[in-house]
Order: sequence, then C-alpha cells, then structure tokens
Amino acid sequence: MKDRKKYKVIAKVGNDHFIKHNVNNLLLFTKYLDRKFPRWRWFNVYRYTKEGNGEQLANFTTNKRPNKAYLAI
Repeated sequence: MKDRKKYKVIAKVGNDHFIKHNVNNLLLFTKYLDRKFPRWRWFNVYRYTKEGNGEQLANFTTNKRPNKAYLAI
C-alpha cells in the first residue's frame, strides 16, 4: 500500500469552538469545513505523530485556502 501523507489539523469553527482531526487531504478537509461549519475562521496543520506533538507545517484561513491536497514539504 502506498504511504499516504497524514496531518493533524486544529480548526477554529466558532467564537470559542475548536475541532481537531487527522487529515489525509487538505482540499477535502476544507470542503468538509465549508459544509459542516460555514463560518469557520482558520486551521493549523501539524505533522502527524502518534504522540500528538508534531511541528506546525502551515496555517490557512477562509481567504487563504490550500490549493493542493498535500503540502510540498
């Protein structure tokens, strides 16, 4: 099986509401946010680790969205 890229993402979806997800595709995650949380504000992308303390790789907002499914890192 091909090794897939995996990220841990924390998104701000309300004034004081955050969600955390393990994500394989940033474009599909953005579509999910648009559908489930239309007023989402931003999300931070971290390197996935089982311990949960990976380094931050990128951040996106409703105006600055990812243009590829994976980060070029």
